[in-house]
Amino acid sequence: MFGMEWNNGFTFGFLFALVLGLWAVINILQNDRTGPFGKAVWSVLVMFVPFFGFGAWLLLGPKATKNRIG
Repeated sequence: MFGMEWNNGFTFGFLFALVLGLWAVINILQNDRTGPFGKAVWSVLVMFVPFFGFGAWLLLGPKATKNRIG
């Protein structure tokens, strides 16, 4: 009874997109190199276009934080 929801691929996909989106938004908001407008644009893109927005952020966004560490 408890695991029957997981048989539906849509439920797993939604949960996966939600977790990735929340992780991305938290990282976006914690980034010191991005201004308020950039943070707002990335957050909206990631949350309202989940897989494309997350993929775009993953390829284009975190590079600024990687350069700061090294």
